Amino acid sequence: MPSLQDKAKRYYSAKYTLSLVETAYLIILLVLFQALGLSKILAGVISGITAKDYLVLPIYLLAVYIAYYTLNFPLNFYHSFVLERVFSLSNQKIGDWLKDQLKSAIIFYLISLILFWVFYYILGRLPHAWWLVVSCVWIFFSLIMARLTPLIIIPLFFKYKPLADEILRQRIINLANRMKIKLLDVFEIDFSKKTLKANAAFVGWGKTKRVLLADTLKNKYSHDEIEVILAHEFAHYHLKHIFKLIAANSLITLATFYLIFKSSRYFLDLLGLSSLQDIAAFPLIIIYFIIVGVTLGPLQNYFSRRLEINADMLALKVTGLKSAFISMMDKLATQNLADRNPSVIIKIFFFDHPSIDERIKMAQSFK
Repeated sequence: MPSLQDKAKRYYSAKYTLSLVETAYLIILLVLFQALGLSKILAGVISGITAKDYLVLPIYLLAVYIAYYTLNFPLNFYHSFVLERVFSLSNQKIGDWLKDQLKSAIIFYLISLILFWVFYYILGRLPHAWWLVVSCVWIFFSLIMARLTPLIIIPLFFKYKPLADEILRQRIINLANRMKIKLLDVFEIDFSKKTLKANAAFVGWGKTKRVLLADTLKNKYSHDEIEVILAHEFAHYHLKHIFKLIAANSLITLATFYLIFKSSRYFLDLLGLSSLQDIAAFPLIIIYFIIVGVTLGPLQNYFSRRLEINADMLALKVTGLKSAFISMMDKLATQNLADRNPSVIIKIFFFDHPSIDERIKMAQSFK
């Protein structure tokens, strides 16, 4: 009978493979859509059926996204639904999964529409400085979304209520106070309706800061284990990791737009497009972002792993719950079917956290 670790290796091997296939598939679709002139044809058809310029972008994006979701549906269905059920990590019904997919697609479409409306508006008015202004606006928008996500986005997918366990609630609030964090409250979220995995999160910005405890975690972990998990989440805030990640992502956004600004003329000429303002060049912009993301992914992962290990160390220092940290990591590895000891290549390209074995080893040597 295969061991739990063998099962985890097979699960994550499938996930890594599917992630690579989906990324390559998306790039191929975008390149073909752009190079074969299909994007130009679509833009022309839309311009022909509406005399209102402000309708071109929303109709174009809607058509492109519907086409992509349709073409990618088999991969997406297997990756996010079938695979989770094959490895007994999900109990979600297919109807509920389809509803979540639809909600995610609508949210993605609306956010994309806002961001690209800003992009084209600024591009048309600041031909030489658009890349800087657009970057700043997109970064500001991401901060707004961080504040609104717990209020608007999360409730669309999960129901949560104030944590009924008053002893645990007060313990978490006291921990937050010790780490100089002001919480709105501690909530329990109904993760078990979709997944059997465990999770906890510290989300929000300003007055919306709150703790979300998955019921799959609350019901299976001791108070000590839950406290050290949240100490890790609070440590990110205490150590200003949030600002460091925002700064890093902001630099990547800025660099990507500057790269587009400096080099896109060559590709536009090659494709017979007049400028980036032509909606037909939309796939080219997305290709830039994907390539930059893939190229800088290992560096981003390394940076994230360093922040995660620092958060682990502060959590151990603040709580002193070394044994609880180790037992919690073992439980998470079992419940979430974690790849405890990935190869170096897998770690470089896929891991934004240290592996479970690395984190346990760090805790064992922590003094």
